[in-house]
Amino acid sequence: MTDTTASPRQAVSALSVDTYRAIWRWHFYAGLIAVPFLILLAVTGSLYLFRDEIDHTAFAGRNLVVEQAAPQLQPSALAANAVAAVPGATLSAYRQPSGPSASARVILDSPAGPTYAFVDPYSGAVLDTVVKKQEFNEVVRKLHSLEYFGAYANRVIEAMAGFAIILVVTGLYLWWPRRKGGGVVTVRGTPSQRIFWRDTHAVTGAFAGLLIAFLALSGLPWSSFWGAKLTELTVATGTGYPAALWDNVPVSGEHADHVMETVGWTMEASPMPMSGAMEMAPIGLDRAVEEAKRLGIAPGFEVTVPGTATGVYTAAVFPDDLQKARTIHIDQYSGQPLVDISYADYGSVAKLTELGINIHMGQEFGLANQLLMLATCLAIILVSVAAVVMWLKRRPSGRLGVPPYPASRRVYGALWAMALVFGVLFPLSGLLIVAMLAVDLLLVRNVPPLRRAFG
Repeated sequence: MTDTTASPRQAVSALSVDTYRAIWRWHFYAGLIAVPFLILLAVTGSLYLFRDEIDHTAFAGRNLVVEQAAPQLQPSALAANAVAAVPGATLSAYRQPSGPSASARVILDSPAGPTYAFVDPYSGAVLDTVVKKQEFNEVVRKLHSLEYFGAYANRVIEAMAGFAIILVVTGLYLWWPRRKGGGVVTVRGTPSQRIFWRDTHAVTGAFAGLLIAFLALSGLPWSSFWGAKLTELTVATGTGYPAALWDNVPVSGEHADHVMETVGWTMEASPMPMSGAMEMAPIGLDRAVEEAKRLGIAPGFEVTVPGTATGVYTAAVFPDDLQKARTIHIDQYSGQPLVDISYADYGSVAKLTELGINIHMGQEFGLANQLLMLATCLAIILVSVAAVVMWLKRRPSGRLGVPPYPASRRVYGALWAMALVFGVLFPLSGLLIVAMLAVDLLLVRNVPPLRRAFG
């Protein structure tokens, strides 16, 4: 009886060890690839969470005004001063001051590229001009998305977001107690010991794992491939922007993200309406701003000016309070609102997506939201650094120190099935997983020099 019961138990134990080894090896490879990108995302994301605070301290000279008088100058006068301050520039958009101490921001098309001009709304003085691509928060944002390095680099970040979710899932499996006395909720040892870094990595990852996965998932709507597919899905199912509002409005071939200076995720794919009654004189920027105010748009809104004879004025604001998000397209001749959309008009998927984005950006519930996301970013940095230190302390000299192969190949069927699921959910990440497993199984395993170098 002892022999007949021991054999199944040994088989279960062997399968458990093989599964653990296979997932550990997969987790190691994914981490090795993703760690540099995760640190970049965490550092730049931490900075971007406090973009308003940075603007109001480090760049207060251009974003805030000291002497306030009434009344403020007309938007057209402020825009004219901004255009005059940048040779060869033309007006693209105007952002109304968000409060009595805030400057107006005029967006210009200039020979150097899109340019921000910050204007005192009381005196009309141009406080500063900066090319958009050199503005601090814009630099941080483009580093965060690797937009500086082109569309393919942005897709690498998208793949790393999928890898972050994979690392959380596999990391939780590896962390699971399995009768361990330490390294579950406590950290053992001292910084000179590998176990200290192993426990720091595991415990931090376990407690912050769901938030890390949330950050990765809520950032994906802005990505070039996954985000575009989500937009297509919401448009096709009627769960994105309210397409019915355009039923009786003539539209151009342009979409909002091609024309508007600032646009929210839901509105990116929405069509731009066209102005009619071209026999009338254009209403001008001042009246467009007044019309947006009359319609009750929240302070700090931005007005994109029409670039063609059939274009429209578009007033848009995407404040911390999602309920106040608004986009209004105004006929440039009659001054009538052609399309007026608020958050309440969005479809179900768009509302959920925008909520996730708002939390991701630290906007939804004030300082607490910022601090929660900052803590998650710091956890990502700590988990990543701990993983690198732990690996350096564990790996044999001159070798990569990849965790051992499973003794049996039985577990690889389940791993390929997992790779397929992740590949469907996150296609770019799935392609990297397939490539990673193929290299490991076909090359590393079968080429002795590689097997020694990786072992």
